[in-house]
Amino acid sequence: MTPEEIFQALQAKLGEDAVFDLHPVSAKDRDAWFQVAPEKIQAVGQHLREAPELEFDYLECITGVDYPDLKKIAVVYHIYSYAKKHRVVLKALLDRESPAMPTLVDVWSAANWQERECFDLLGVRFEGHPDLRRLLLPDDWEGHPLRKDWQEKAEYHGIPTQRPNPVELFKIKLPKKEAEAT
Repeated sequence: MTPEEIFQALQAKLGEDAVFDLHPVSAKDRDAWFQVAPEKIQAVGQHLREAPELEFDYLECITGVDYPDLKKIAVVYHIYSYAKKHRVVLKALLDRESPAMPTLVDVWSAANWQERECFDLLGVRFEGHPDLRRLLLPDDWEGHPLRKDWQEKAEYHGIPTQRPNPVELFKIKLPKKEAEAT
């Protein structure tokens, strides 16, 4: 099935309030995608996985994109069906100030760590997640580094967070007598 056919099947089954805003492949969009209402993501995911004509058995990735000008964070799902050899991309737009949506761990177990990564780096809360805690950064880390307004601190527990430019390390200053001889 094409992404357009998948979109139409989902709208017929779950309604236009669950899936909407189809974007076909274009110069701007390399993959066709459509929006999913965040509160409907579990129903959409369940139908994508269980419907015999869809059979989406593989969650490729979950990622997030920060849109500070729109005051939104998009959670993006790439889902694939090995049985049917088709793919779909879903996007759920969340309020940037309190980004939260239901988990998909019960639909695809691979969502577990991917949702934790999205929580860690963007601050998205996945309600009902069995173990929502930081994955890549320490528990006491402040902020979410993939947010566009995040500012890195100069140090963390006395350890510098930035390294010197390696090119600058190669600029060795020779003593005056050696410099004249060369």
